[in-house]
This record gives sequence, structure tokens and C-alpha cells, in this order.
Amino acid sequence: MQEIRVVIVDDDPLVRSALSHFVSRDPEITVIAQAEDGVEAIATVEREQPDVVMMDVQMPEMDGIEATGVIAERWPHVRVLAVTTLDGSDTVLPMLSAGASGYLLKDSSAEEIVTGVREVHSGASSLSPRIASMLIKHVRDSTPVAADADALEPLTDRETEVLNCLAKGMSNAEIAKALIVSEGTVKAHLGRMMSKWHLRDRVQILVTAAHAGLVSFR
Repeated sequence: MQEIRVVIVDDDPLVRSALSHFVSRDPEITVIAQAEDGVEAIATVEREQPDVVMMDVQMPEMDGIEATGVIAERWPHVRVLAVTTLDGSDTVLPMLSAGASGYLLKDSSAEEIVTGVREVHSGASSLSPRIASMLIKHVRDSTPVAADADALEPLTDRETEVLNCLAKGMSNAEIAKALIVSEGTVKAHLGRMMSKWHLRDRVQILVTAAHAGLVSFR
């Protein structure tokens, strides 16, 4: 059984305690440390070398966006999952651009948060359905004329189905259940899509597809 070592960063001790309780219920997840701001988060990551950092966005001293950028640059093997109450494009997009592999809202269920940790640890990206929809809308609104979809290598029918599920903010497990396939098959489809379009993660797939008008917000 592979252990997933997690650091939780939030300026509210009650939130840190609640998140720790949620994710620690998974036998494979261990919360190894907590931090109350971005400065402490960087020092903690340097010391503990966790697998995943659950990062709030709005904090004193140094916010989550700046801290995520530092972590992504210095320790690219450490995955950052944003867990916050803020869902505006002025926080979501900078956080994802800084290097966060996922973005969940604090009103997500315990199961969704655990799934998010597992997703980013496995090298995928995890987005709340609301965040996925907002990201697509922002990209479409900021690109009045859609990029030529013909410039992209076409997707197969099954890859298109996976893309549409991705646009709904579904995890690999949820996509697998919806399409009645294994999670391994879903990962393989996502891998081929990244390879076709020369992308690094699921967030980039969504952005590229939105630019090309291949997905719409809900």
C-alpha cells in the first residue's frame, strides 16, 4: 500500500483540523505537517518533502498563489491541490498558472477532497465541477473568436466522450464509471489526448479544448 504524504496549509486552525480529519480517514493518506501561511508552507515542504500540498489561497504573509509558484519551481515533484472558498477567475486562473494541479472548493464533500488528493498524486488534475465550468467560460469569454479546431489533431469518439466528462469536472473514477471502462483506460485516453495536443495535464486539455470551441460551460 503506497502512502501519500500530505501537508495542509491554511491560516484557520479549524479548517486545517477538519481537512486533516477528512483525508486521514483514507488509510493510504498521512498528514505529516501543517502550515498557516505561504512562508511556513515553503519551509515545511523543504523540510518534509511531501507528495501533496493542500493549499489555501488567501493567507497572510504570503498567499497560496505565490507559495505555489515557489513550490512548483523548486520541487516540481510535489503536487499542489488548492482547497479554498474563492472561486473567481482572479484566483482560480493565477493559482492554476502558478502550478497547482487541482482546485477544489471547501464546500466539496470529504469524498471529493480525498479523490482530489489521490488524483493530483497520481499525476492527474482535480477540479470541482463549478471550477471546471468557470474555467471554460473564462477561456471562451476571453477568446471571442475560437481557435481553429482543425489545427488540433482530431480526437476519437471515445476521447471526445472523455473530454466532455472532463468538462464537467469529473474525476478519473467518475469518468470510468460513466463510460463503463476501467480507470486505467481513462488514464490511457487522457495520455493520448495530451500527446496529440502536446500538453502536460488535464487543465491544459480543458483550456485548449475551450479555446478551440470543443467544449462549452454549463
